Amino acid sequence: MSLDDLLEPEVLIAVGITAAVMSPPVRKVMRKGAVYGLAGMLMAGDKLAAMARGVSQGAQNLASSARNKVQEAAGTSSKTAAEAAAG
Repeated sequence: MSLDDLLEPEVLIAVGITAAVMSPPVRKVMRKGAVYGLAGMLMAGDKLAAMARGVSQGAQNLASSARNKVQEAAGTSSKTAAEAAAG
């Protein structure tokens, strides 16, 4: 490998990146970034799960409300047909 080969941009970039990755301060920043990135992803997952639970509960409440309205319109309110006939 001649001196001209060492001065090519691709070689200089590769050497620079290797030196940066091997340096302790850069590795520390990369570890810290990985930790914060993972924590952010976990927090986002928790928020999405909470939102999905809220949507699910809202849909259940809407369905329950609609069912109650249909029952009231039918005149059975919250009683079943057997309870209404018996009672």
